[in-house]
Amino acid sequence: MAKPQKGATLIEFMLTFALIGILVALAVPSFRDWIQNARVRTATDAIADGLQLARAEAVRRNNPVRFRLPDATASGWVIESFDRNSSNWTQVQQRSADEGTSIVSVDATQSTIVFLGTGGVSPTPPVPIQINMTNPSGGECVTSAGSGSIRCLRVTVSAGGQVRMCDPALAAGNAAAC
Repeated sequence: MAKPQKGATLIEFMLTFALIGILVALAVPSFRDWIQNARVRTATDAIADGLQLARAEAVRRNNPVRFRLPDATASGWVIESFDRNSSNWTQVQQRSADEGTSIVSVDATQSTIVFLGTGGVSPTPPVPIQINMTNPSGGECVTSAGSGSIRCLRVTVSAGGQVRMCDPALAAGNAAAC
């Protein structure tokens, strides 16, 4: 009577490792794109949050508060409140572009946005202010035609001060489209 086999043979181990290798090789490109897209999303969220904070501070203080992009190409920002006594801007909060999103590129139609105590923007822009986020090191932005690998995003600020994040690649009619 033969003893029952314990363990696995060398061939079984080799097949298992080969299958794991194939699965990892298939997953790596998708994971890379996911990481690059997450970086753009993080930078976009940070800028949208900063803009909303600046607007809320302006309303809370009933005083002008400005949101500033110190480097027009990076995702870092500074929020400053206007001191009527000294006629100076004092810093309320800042976020460095190095906080996980330094490789994201920012392109803004306006690098300084002043919110009034009413929540509106001054001076009143004729069209919504746009701040576009891309990741040039990750690849090309996805277009409405479907080409590209990175989902680039946009933050818009209306004359009334409403801050909105949107996706320029989505077709009109989609709630997340620009």
